[in-house]
Amino acid sequence: MDGDSGGEVRGRRRIPWWGVLGLAALGLPRAVAHDLDLVGPGVNTVLVFAPVVVWVAVAVLGRLPRPVLALLAVGAVYGLLLGAAHQMLWTHSFAGQPPELGGSLAGVLPPAVESAVVRTAAFVSSVVTGVLVGAVSGAAAWLLSRLMPERTRT
Repeated sequence: MDGDSGGEVRGRRRIPWWGVLGLAALGLPRAVAHDLDLVGPGVNTVLVFAPVVVWVAVAVLGRLPRPVLALLAVGAVYGLLLGAAHQMLWTHSFAGQPPELGGSLAGVLPPAVESAVVRTAAFVSSVVTGVLVGAVSGAAAWLLSRLMPERTRT
């Protein structure tokens, strides 16, 4: 994660920036399929968990020196991509009925401001979700990597 093409640290590879982006992008099909209502619950479940399994496998099998940090970065980029995808598909997702503020804020703000507030909250929520998924998957990868035997050099 040092910005190079994959340097070595104590015999263990670091994940390059393009690897972070590629792993994060594995989560985009689910966002698109969900927002466009293209798949049922079974396929959606696969699209939710398969990318995370790949993230953890890459971290563990690649023997990344800092799997939590690596997958936290993947999760953060995933969150940004997720937020962007949801924003691009916003109109289709809500079919002319976008979410509105409720409670004491209902109808108080001009429509354009209310829309900006709701969209900003949705984007921030996506980023937070991505970071949390990255943190949890990183913790899982860290634990699994501790359970794997060390490789001996030949």
